[in-house]
Amino acid sequence: MAAAGAAGAPPAVAMRHIDKRFGAVHANRDVHLRVAAGTVHGIVGENGAGKSTLMSILYGFYQADAGEIEIDGRTARIAGSREAIRLGIGMVHQHFMLVDTLSALDNVMLGAEPNWRLRPARAQVRGELVKLMQDTGLQVDLDALVADLPVGERQRLEILKALYRGARILILDEPTAVLTPQETEQLFDTLRGLRGRGTTVLLITHKLKEIMALCDAVTVMRAGQVVLDCGIQDTSIDGLAEAMVGRRVNLARREGDGGAGIGAVLLHARGLHWTDALGVARLADVSLTLRAGEIVGVAGVSGNGQSELLDVLSGLLAPTQGELTLGPATFSAGRWLGTRQARELRLAHVPEDRHRRGLVLPFAAWESAALGYQQQPRYDRRGWMRQRRMKSDCAAMMERYDVRPRNPLLRSSKFSGGNQQKLVLAREAVHEPQVLLVGQPTRGVDIGAIEFIHGRLRAMRDAGGAVLVVSSELDEILALSDRVVVMNAGRIAGELPIEQCSEGALGRLMGGAH
Repeated sequence: MAAAGAAGAPPAVAMRHIDKRFGAVHANRDVHLRVAAGTVHGIVGENGAGKSTLMSILYGFYQADAGEIEIDGRTARIAGSREAIRLGIGMVHQHFMLVDTLSALDNVMLGAEPNWRLRPARAQVRGELVKLMQDTGLQVDLDALVADLPVGERQRLEILKALYRGARILILDEPTAVLTPQETEQLFDTLRGLRGRGTTVLLITHKLKEIMALCDAVTVMRAGQVVLDCGIQDTSIDGLAEAMVGRRVNLARREGDGGAGIGAVLLHARGLHWTDALGVARLADVSLTLRAGEIVGVAGVSGNGQSELLDVLSGLLAPTQGELTLGPATFSAGRWLGTRQARELRLAHVPEDRHRRGLVLPFAAWESAALGYQQQPRYDRRGWMRQRRMKSDCAAMMERYDVRPRNPLLRSSKFSGGNQQKLVLAREAVHEPQVLLVGQPTRGVDIGAIEFIHGRLRAMRDAGGAVLVVSSELDEILALSDRVVVMNAGRIAGELPIEQCSEGALGRLMGGAH
């Protein structure tokens, strides 16, 4: 494996013969991993491939059933996260481990206070963090509450927290899943700077473009095993995708793609306005039409009104001004669409945040698969839930939408992110809506699941439905859409047929050009 580490130096991380089982699930099978010091090393694989389990073993969350670990050439027994931190290993999780009600400074201090007197402890930690921010370029408002920080700043805080604790080996789990393109590039600049200072970075991601742009080497896992381990110059995006899935994967727009033809208007929104509690106009005079037989993509940097548009169109939020025609019904700002009415009018919604708004994580899969539809006659008998029917329907959804494992009794939180997303999509799609609103359909989802989800969205369009897709991934917008709407500062900055779309053209509109 070609890597940028110093010649003759021991690897920063060496894992040999790592084996781990969770009951009948064989998560890691005789895994070998070697990471050169001072490099960025990618770890990729489908959901459930075993990569997060392997990194959790390295960080001390799990104990391997067999195998050995070396850090900087020395055998290490990592019995827990405290031991991992002592060895210079830090981990930034996909879902941040921060306390929203504490300041950024207190989050860094928490559990690592230099002494018991808080005032001098804060002063000492602040001084060290200011120097660390100057050295790394990781700028964070230390006095702000975490709840008030944007997502990109929260992530920088997590990295700062790990570095403050002495991390020389940094594990990042899906670090760009919730970042804008600009924030992603800022993060990459930071990681390149850390690599230049000698920090070793292990990057878990589904985004193969990021692997090719940033990493020195890559390890691909499938079904708990390493199937490819090489320098980045010895592979390609197509090669990585095929190694991950075990077959060729095509996410590009297909020749002649565009459905069976555009039909009648199914949804028409006019002059939508919505202002938040701080008086900021999140939607300003937005008008939008969805027709049968088309996928309309909504592009834009996150925070420019896309989320509010989805909420208004789905009935979760009532606008301050505007009208909406959905099928035979028309709604005004004073008497807006409700979520139950939306389902009755055959509008379905796959929310952007599957954890907070798409699922109840402690619920069994069959309960999550009935959410929002539990009062329909199929599932409701005079106020009593028809649990047997809900479970059998969930099993059918899992089979049709390839949700793994196919266990309706398994808790929703126990499924991987990609399978959670497929479960939410299945719940909304099996009722055959005429209009489907989808937010970030493949965020944090592996490449095989992306191909599957894209196929289902195209099938709904080809069956005569209208699909609205909000995505921060321009590649996804370009691959799926028949027409693209770009939002900037709560307004429609432009609308283009797919034939006139390019990353450059959309990027200019996203930046505010008209």
